[in-house]
Amino acid sequence: MLRSLSGPLTAGCRVPMIPVIDIAPLFGPPSAARDAADGAILEAAAKSGFITVTNLPPEVPHGVAARRALLRIFDLPEAETRKLWRQKFDPGQSNLYRGWFPLQEGFATYKEGIDLGPDLAYGAGVIDAADPLCEATPLPSEPLLPGWRAAAADYYRAMERTGLLLMRAIARGLGLAETSFDAAFRGGISTLRLIRYPVRTEASFAGALEADLWVTHRGQRRYLTGRAHVDSGLVTLLAQDGIHGLQALSAVGEWVDVPPTEGTLAVNFGKVLERWTGGRIKATEHRVIGGGQTRCSIPFFYEPRVDAEIAPLPGSAAFEPFLYGDHLWAVTTKFVEFHGLEKLRPPRRATTASGAQARLA
Repeated sequence: MLRSLSGPLTAGCRVPMIPVIDIAPLFGPPSAARDAADGAILEAAAKSGFITVTNLPPEVPHGVAARRALLRIFDLPEAETRKLWRQKFDPGQSNLYRGWFPLQEGFATYKEGIDLGPDLAYGAGVIDAADPLCEATPLPSEPLLPGWRAAAADYYRAMERTGLLLMRAIARGLGLAETSFDAAFRGGISTLRLIRYPVRTEASFAGALEADLWVTHRGQRRYLTGRAHVDSGLVTLLAQDGIHGLQALSAVGEWVDVPPTEGTLAVNFGKVLERWTGGRIKATEHRVIGGGQTRCSIPFFYEPRVDAEIAPLPGSAAFEPFLYGDHLWAVTTKFVEFHGLEKLRPPRRATTASGAQARLA
């Protein structure tokens, strides 16, 4: 059920690598195998905060063909992707949160891509134009990418289902009713993000500090293409394209490769879940380093409703409850592709949003 891998010797001990867990039992009825999977997930989440899940069922799109179907969007000419840009990059656009973010030079992070919301899978009925977190997602036209919308919607729903089952496994592992987290995610605002990390150009380094751009990995000087950070939410399910580069910070302070093994998803946990579970689940810092090849990835951020209240679980340490949407906007606008948007969504619960953010920082 759980394979524990070890890396090279460092300072007299082995650096742990990312645990690999068979999650097929999560998609079935109660069983001893499911209990074992629950225990393996909780143990790995508590120790490393990063896992690789394997043995996904056929109804969960994964593998080369599934990725290729979604990543076709990067084949569009620039004139078409510009139509999907967010307002930050094109003042003529109305979308603030969803849509395309182009490459930006002078930062540790160097990537482009698109953020897709639940309307991709569920239509206009889930859009709330009064809240940028619930806005419509700009999408390429069907004639430009035949079948792309349907493939992306199928993938979104499958990742949502997988996220639900992982959260139920965590609930069971914590000794809670398995549906303890379900209500918060009903009508959630999960994000499907498609990312391309190109090989960095000389111009992309201009204006950034050397210390923010370069790291040493296995004796080699490597540039960053995704700065070190901890995810702000709950559960991230990541499909990799076979190109190495993603790394997680281990408990002993070593950067560990997250293998892009075919047929698997990398799973990591965010600060909200760490807080919600009283620290029993670990939110782990991670980064992306360049290796001379273009790298694509497909993260799915499984997220609650904007008005879901995050409050202490039974038996957990007390903290001031907060609304998920308030937290998400406060932390998201710290990322380079969202800089400058901080004041465009006032907290829905002004007395608690800043306090919650301070506690989650």
